[in-house]
Amino acid sequence: MPIQKHDRRYDVLVLGATGYTGRLTVQQICERLPTTLKWAVAGRSESKLRGVVDDCRQVHPDRLLPAVETANLNDELQLRSLVKKTKVLITTVGPYSLYGEPVFKACAETGTHYLDVTGEFPWVLRMIEKYETAAKTSGAIMLPQIGIESAPADLCTWLMAKSIREELGCGTGEVSMCIQNLKSSPSGGTLATALSIFDVFSLKELAAAAKPYASSPIPHPEPARPRSSLASFLFGVRHVPHLGLVTTSVAGSTDASTVERTWGLLSETESRRGEFYGPRFVWAEYFRTRNLLSGVAVHWALAVGATLLALTPPFRWLIEKFVFRPGEGPELEDAKNELIEYRGVATPDTQPASQKRVICRAHYEGSMYYMTGMFLAQAALTLLEDDVALGGGIYTPACLGQGFVDRCNAAGFKTDVRLVDH
Repeated sequence: MPIQKHDRRYDVLVLGATGYTGRLTVQQICERLPTTLKWAVAGRSESKLRGVVDDCRQVHPDRLLPAVETANLNDELQLRSLVKKTKVLITTVGPYSLYGEPVFKACAETGTHYLDVTGEFPWVLRMIEKYETAAKTSGAIMLPQIGIESAPADLCTWLMAKSIREELGCGTGEVSMCIQNLKSSPSGGTLATALSIFDVFSLKELAAAAKPYASSPIPHPEPARPRSSLASFLFGVRHVPHLGLVTTSVAGSTDASTVERTWGLLSETESRRGEFYGPRFVWAEYFRTRNLLSGVAVHWALAVGATLLALTPPFRWLIEKFVFRPGEGPELEDAKNELIEYRGVATPDTQPASQKRVICRAHYEGSMYYMTGMFLAQAALTLLEDDVALGGGIYTPACLGQGFVDRCNAAGFKTDVRLVDH
């Protein structure tokens, strides 16, 4: 499929191309996007960027090599000039709560389509509040959280709701997602984000961003989340049919912010109203646990760890001494043996209650950061090739629709959705 014509110098620009996730994104572009793609890599160090280009030349000599652009995120005029050169900008420069706003603002105001891989949902909510109007005016399609956080959960939910709508002719009720299997190590950027977010946002701001449907453009009627027993609230462990014994997910709040925004966007966006999940949709994410004891341990480790990070700055400083630095991560050879698997179950919203369920399995073999680079590359290609029928605004991964799902499936994020009896 050809790239749609536009008046920008580049089709895609990767900002932060010398960092850990940035390099993997460049690798994905080299391997999977058209060899005639007009693109550029950008960052602070021209010499390091030249090294990225040399790597592309050695491994993929048949493709058009990226141009090199240096960027100073503190120079607003230079930054605006840079983002106006490209149709789609990918930024992997984080933590976004520290460095992301100038890039987000420049793209929203110049009509440049924008992709990032933040998991900092309070920051995303702040960007929505500050720049949604500018993006709608300029025509910029903005897609934050389109990496490991939170594309997999969002796409799986969209696929299950689509199956219920098409096969059963009704809306979707309760959805449970689960990280079923995870073999991976966090990068320095991910760890830096977890440590820095408490320095940027007050506890009041964090609590407000974590409220159900805080990022949705429309309110959700009660109940907004699946009901939970007192024991599940205290100990985290529960049994979910088709998923097994599960506990609290470290990505639960982050992914919920995106999925719940999708719910609202599908209702409000004219071209997507036929995909709306329904008024009684509720969603939660869990993590598969081997047994009761390990599930309780995970739940309390997350609760205690978050409390210490939030209230004890010396604890954050201590952790920083023992983790990867930003731009670093697991060795790529080791990362090839990593994997991640998601499973989900969705209930149709019918009266009387249906005995049917839709279940989903999605998996990716390899580094979750390489998967993140894949999501970025395929989202960029979707924006370049497809008529996505979206005006300017701040969207979610699922809003890119079936074309994006199909590209991700071909690139290694395999999804299987089927209807089963209860």
